[in-house]
Amino acid sequence: MSMRRNPVVLKAVVTSVIVVSGFFAVAGRAESADSAADKREAQQWLKKIQTAAQKLSYSGTFVYQQASQVRTSRITHILHGKNEIEKLEVLDGKPREYIRNNDEIICYVPEMKTLLVEKRVTRDVFPALLNASPAVLTDYYYVKPAGSGRVAGHDSQIIVLEPKDNLRYGYRLWADKGSGLLLRAQTLNERGEVVEQISFTQIQIGGIHRSRVRTAFANTHGWRVENALMRHVDSSGWAVKSVPPGFKKIREIKRLVSDAPAQGTPVSAGSGTLGQREVAQIVFSDGLAAISVFIETSSSSRAEGAAQQGAMNIVGKRQGEFWLTIVGEVPSAAIKQVANSIELKSK
Repeated sequence: MSMRRNPVVLKAVVTSVIVVSGFFAVAGRAESADSAADKREAQQWLKKIQTAAQKLSYSGTFVYQQASQVRTSRITHILHGKNEIEKLEVLDGKPREYIRNNDEIICYVPEMKTLLVEKRVTRDVFPALLNASPAVLTDYYYVKPAGSGRVAGHDSQIIVLEPKDNLRYGYRLWADKGSGLLLRAQTLNERGEVVEQISFTQIQIGGIHRSRVRTAFANTHGWRVENALMRHVDSSGWAVKSVPPGFKKIREIKRLVSDAPAQGTPVSAGSGTLGQREVAQIVFSDGLAAISVFIETSSSSRAEGAAQQGAMNIVGKRQGEFWLTIVGEVPSAAIKQVANSIELKSK
């Protein structure tokens, strides 16, 4: 689970278009003064959402729903000087706690007395979902305000992002009217149906003491420390020739991945009881959604195919001596397009 969608570091991470009545007619007309004003207002709200998640202190409980999965977590965030410090507690199932100091994340696994250490790969951790400037997002989404709502006792502004193609999902966002903090995010398929939702059920904005981002596991003497060895690499030997418009390569790394990571653990290092293997990861993003291509030595025991869970689509395929896993919170058409365009360049 990622810290966004949720907890997430490896967001391994890892649609269709929202069909809106009159879409083609509207797209063909010049923007009216009203629609231009709506667009500017929506962009301003997106900027507030982006800034609030990084600069504000807040603490709250949120529920993540994807397909049949429902998970509850508590996040506490402060800005201490120039440092972002964040604590994420998984409240369902086995206890997990994540402490993030800027880009370093430590996952506490108490039943195994293990600390898993990793650098975060993407920055789309709820409520910080936006990686691109609002102006860039409007190249690929129709962005507009959509009235008011109320989430966790807070009056909210609703912003809708409608995709301009069938290779990404739509989104409906609720931002606190006072602070701009994102309180709820829904992912919508081409029929406008909610395929994923993450929402605060309780939230305190401001007045968060630094002690609240300290780990609850004060005594970790004798715990095993596992570092998720990660290094930036040049994957120029591989070409991904067809990503959806607006998706840019944001990172290329190699990491060690456990054969069976602990349930609910977003870091790539596992329990250490099973073997680990080196995997290359290429990450693409349009500023809202991410697509990851994982490349490793082929395993004959794996079966090729595609799978979907909520908004997440996955394709696994064998390519020569390698096994490719393509993962993303984008429609199946986008994942298949990426998967079919991957080539190993001739040496």
